[in-house]
Amino acid sequence: MAETVMLTGGTGFLGSAIARALAGAGHPVRALVRPDTPRAVLDGLPVEFIPGDLTDAASVAEAMRGCEAAIHCAADYRIFVPDPARMWAVNVAGTEAVMRAALAEGCRRIVHVSSVATLKPRADGKPATEADAATPAQAIGPYKRSKTEAERLVERLVAEAGLPAVIVNPSTPIGPRDRRPTPTGRIILEAARGKMPAYVDTGLNLVHVDDVAAGCVAALTRGEIGERHILGGQDVPLGELLARIAAIFGRRRPVRLPRAPLWPAALASEAWARATGREPMLTLDGLRMAARPMYFSSAKAARVLGHWARPWQEAVGDAVTWFREEGMLRR
Repeated sequence: MAETVMLTGGTGFLGSAIARALAGAGHPVRALVRPDTPRAVLDGLPVEFIPGDLTDAASVAEAMRGCEAAIHCAADYRIFVPDPARMWAVNVAGTEAVMRAALAEGCRRIVHVSSVATLKPRADGKPATEADAATPAQAIGPYKRSKTEAERLVERLVAEAGLPAVIVNPSTPIGPRDRRPTPTGRIILEAARGKMPAYVDTGLNLVHVDDVAAGCVAALTRGEIGERHILGGQDVPLGELLARIAAIFGRRRPVRLPRAPLWPAALASEAWARATGREPMLTLDGLRMAARPMYFSSAKAARVLGHWARPWQEAVGDAVTWFREEGMLRR
């Protein structure tokens, strides 16, 4: 009989894809879910819901009880946060709660879903690898810092407590069921609406969310304990992504802008966000990140996990189709 897997973040974008991949592989899935979180993305799946919160260690331990394995996917993923304390509580303290509960339960394997945010883009523009680890001080912004701290925490527990954890580092997942949406999903959505006439030159590694999910499930049996595995797709200039979306909707492709004149606009955008509570499109950290293309190699994950990624254009198409079906886009 397949192992019961405790899953965090199951109602999120990547987490719901992992739940589908686990169910497809025959694993009973137990999902830790906040009581007020919508669960529609998991409709029809054989998932056992356990009410709780990552910031409540007792509920995490309750969800872990009886599970042979765990995939920790939950994270607070935002580029701009007025108060980083909540993000740290979820991304760092929540990770520690999951890892210690898995240790106490004697789980055979834990997959920690980290991020390429914990890696440093290379100055020469070449794809970064698992060897290009960042320190929290080198990470740009609260999200990257908190994810880097969480990853280093997992590494310490592997070394000091024998935690049987495998680390996977998704690059930039896109595709269906991005209900919030994520920062990258928001770029796709706003570009599809014709609200991104210009952009700052940078690059992303785009990967279909379902291909990342397959890599996470593969890590339950094939990952190397204590090591990182980049789950990426293809390196794509941002201008090429936006041009693809413009072509789908028959619009003029956006124009490239220099970064330097945009700093005052980013300051104003963040001030507006603080006043309204809405997430800004242009941020200071976003401009800092755009200084170097965020390109990554998935060669290790391909070798160790059998990771494979379909063309990024297909992932964009699936994202646009889902946004349309959900009424978030007009035809």
